[in-house]
Amino acid sequence: MRTGGKILIDQLVAEGCRTLFTVPGESFIVALDALFDESAIRTVVCRHEGGAAMMAEATGKLTGQPGVAFVTRAPGVTNAASGVYVAHQDATPMVLLVGLIEREHEGRGAFQEIDLQAMFGGVANWVGVVRQPERIAEYVARAFQAATSGRCGPAILGLPTDVLSALDVEAPAAGEPRGAAPVPSSSEMTKLKAKLEAAERPIVLLGGGGWSAATANDIAKFAAAFDMPVATAFRRQDHFDNRHPCYAGHAGIDMDPKLASAIRGADVLLVIGEAPGDITTADYSLIATPRPSQFLIHAHRSPTETGRLYRADMPIIAAPEAMAKALARMKPPAKRRWARLRRDLRASYERTLKPLATAGSVRLEQVIATLSRELPDEAIVTNGAGNYAAFVHRYFQYKGWPTQLAPTSGSMGYGLPAAIAAKLQHPDRPVIALAGDGCLQMTVQELATAVQYALPIVVIVANNGMYGTIRMHQESRFPGRVVATTLVNPDFVALARSYGAQAVRVESTAEFLPALKRALVSEVPVLIELIIDAEAISVKRTLSQVRGRNRQG
Repeated sequence: MRTGGKILIDQLVAEGCRTLFTVPGESFIVALDALFDESAIRTVVCRHEGGAAMMAEATGKLTGQPGVAFVTRAPGVTNAASGVYVAHQDATPMVLLVGLIEREHEGRGAFQEIDLQAMFGGVANWVGVVRQPERIAEYVARAFQAATSGRCGPAILGLPTDVLSALDVEAPAAGEPRGAAPVPSSSEMTKLKAKLEAAERPIVLLGGGGWSAATANDIAKFAAAFDMPVATAFRRQDHFDNRHPCYAGHAGIDMDPKLASAIRGADVLLVIGEAPGDITTADYSLIATPRPSQFLIHAHRSPTETGRLYRADMPIIAAPEAMAKALARMKPPAKRRWARLRRDLRASYERTLKPLATAGSVRLEQVIATLSRELPDEAIVTNGAGNYAAFVHRYFQYKGWPTQLAPTSGSMGYGLPAAIAAKLQHPDRPVIALAGDGCLQMTVQELATAVQYALPIVVIVANNGMYGTIRMHQESRFPGRVVATTLVNPDFVALARSYGAQAVRVESTAEFLPALKRALVSEVPVLIELIIDAEAISVKRTLSQVRGRNRQG
């Protein structure tokens, strides 16, 4: 006989949960007690539910299995919504457990009551509430199944406090069979090969979740054998070694115009994973919806995805790993009409790596180029959202999977929680979190979490005293009319030290490399503050140039 809370924790262990991120709440105090005797699950106490949810999401990205967060009712779960949305947009398997009010008070507007279905119905793969203690294990199994079925994503499970507190509950362990990942048929691969052999301007575009090192390696084998140009979708740059001669670049913000032209003009477009969204396609100008001009071959694990955004000419229901394995086995044609295209795209991509000079004593383009050169191949780099990220996308070369954690939703504050999750999952690998001053302050309190668990991550904050992305758009549309984008920041070095981390301020580019080398050998978290000139607003234009061009226009 067990309590409801004990049944919950036992089933989490059975589902493979090994790390649980939480901000504790009285609504699930019984479940917390059950964790006391459970050595299989590492409990990580966070400072904000948004941070906890982002850590769970990042864990799902890294492992391919649902990351798990546990939060309390209304204030807690609404805080966690930002991480749930990241999981939805990035197709990341994640389970969010939510403590709820007692069943007898439902529908009365009781203290901290919330309707989970109304809140998450549009972004979650599944939302459920357990109302019988004996069905806890069944519902947990269903949540894990929903998070990993079809297009992966978040599953939300509500747990009323009296269900968790129930005593002497008889409930066997539950589990639904996990279906095998779908594989492409031999006839589909034969048709695909014939289409590629007849092509003159083919290109491969990689995106979405469910990736693995084996997938990346097999895609690389296929690309090398076929001399095939390969591009990566927005914030999926680690799906393919950027140093590979077939890598054509990143289809994202500040895309290389030659790559954009190649995607638009492709006669065969092979998409593996998520359908390319608006950022990857420059607001759908490169791939028209719903009927692309290119012959579209779209491989995705879910049959609902191959026609949801674009009507694929050849939909293939296959998981990325199975699709990559089938491609790696294909024999290349004797004649590859696209060889020159591949060489031209590669040469153009390599030209984009040459830093364009910006303003100020600390040149962010040089900082990112230094990171790319100095970090070991297996280092994991995380970031949230802001103009600083454009420098990362352009100048950092990702050497393999998994080395990039970044939200396609453009969620600020993601980098630090993701770095914590990455270091917990890969303690032997360097983990670097990049953030802007506005971005970092969304979740800066999680520095305390990194200190508490002795996680020697490196946090690099680009401090330019503003919400830079919005300021750039503001100056573009309303030159000189600055409203709500100026920031008065804390002393980041003093703040980090107050949490128990080490910290250093960098005021010239030359100071960065020595600071980085010291940080990489530290046994505690290290924050490096970069003092960035406000003029260095973007990769290609200064703030004055943005403002001046639009005043003239």
